Amino acid sequence: MKFDVEYISFFVIQVEGEDGQGGKQSKHYQTMDGDDYSASELSAFLDGEFTKTAKRKAERNPKSEQVPTKIGRFVVEPGYDLDSNPNYNMFARLRTAETIDSFMGHADELVTTYMNASAIRGGAMFIVRAKANQYFDEPFLFVFKCDFEQKIARITDERSLLNKVEMAINAKNMKSIMYPHMPEPGMMEVWELKIHQSSHARYFEDFLKFVEYEKSVPELMSDQVLGFVQQYVEQVYEDHPEEKERELEEMELWAHSEKRELQEKWDQSQVIEAASMMVEQKPDLEMKLKLGNMIVKALLADFGDRLHIAKLGDRYVVVLEGDGLEFDRGISPVELLMPEPLDSLVGRLKAKARDEELAAAALPY
Repeated sequence: MKFDVEYISFFVIQVEGEDGQGGKQSKHYQTMDGDDYSASELSAFLDGEFTKTAKRKAERNPKSEQVPTKIGRFVVEPGYDLDSNPNYNMFARLRTAETIDSFMGHADELVTTYMNASAIRGGAMFIVRAKANQYFDEPFLFVFKCDFEQKIARITDERSLLNKVEMAINAKNMKSIMYPHMPEPGMMEVWELKIHQSSHARYFEDFLKFVEYEKSVPELMSDQVLGFVQQYVEQVYEDHPEEKERELEEMELWAHSEKRELQEKWDQSQVIEAASMMVEQKPDLEMKLKLGNMIVKALLADFGDRLHIAKLGDRYVVVLEGDGLEFDRGISPVELLMPEPLDSLVGRLKAKARDEELAAAALPY
């Protein structure tokens, strides 16, 4: 997929002190048209970033809350058009600028807006308008940001700048915005854009205040589980309003707590019924749990079928079943085991639990 640059403006952002507490400033270095860009040293290492950015995959509902690439959608009030969104208008002006001076002015506006974002780092910023002539007559807008290391105090000239930018690109810390979003080659979604940034950074999300992002799969599933819980509580405590209110408060605290522990509130049939609704929507939904210092990773669909949770005294037991048992690389004596029957294991676990109870009872108070 080839992109032909129409205009490109690049700036240097300098930040003094931690999180810009000592001041922030931007400097415009150059704005070029397509011909000047093709003849410049900049094109040699920036050309490949257009295709890489366009082809970078992003999910509307990512599997994790911390993902580097996201699809954003412009927010408008009900009944209003896209041009009521300030972020869209900022991009639209760049896409429709008729002269190089006009493009430079709108690019400077974008950089100035970006400078108001919190915790930005110094570096080079490129605002590019380019066409994928194979598919579209309308141009795309790319915003590239290369963070410089703190030890880079100043950029003295263009050659020095290009050397630093090349280092930043090679270090794979390039952040990017592509507008409009291209879900597939030949498709253009003007309501959406695609951002790419390191998972811990939120510069672009802070910069684009009128863009929203779909919830991740864990967030969606959490909302759904909380909905199941609320519905269950409403039914069980229908005639006991005070108990219902107390239970709903407890469940709300549980749903938003960082420490996730087994609640022991629902029987297995209720859990399986709720889980089956979620699995029906997303069959590959993952489930992770930690038992002591052991971590189990499975599919939610495995619960009640190949993954079982039980209790033995005050301790929890997780039983996994499958057709084969494989080990990671590296030899261990466990690989030589002749497995005992399950009944024998259960008997041994019960005997162990009884011995521990007797030992605890014999301890002096």
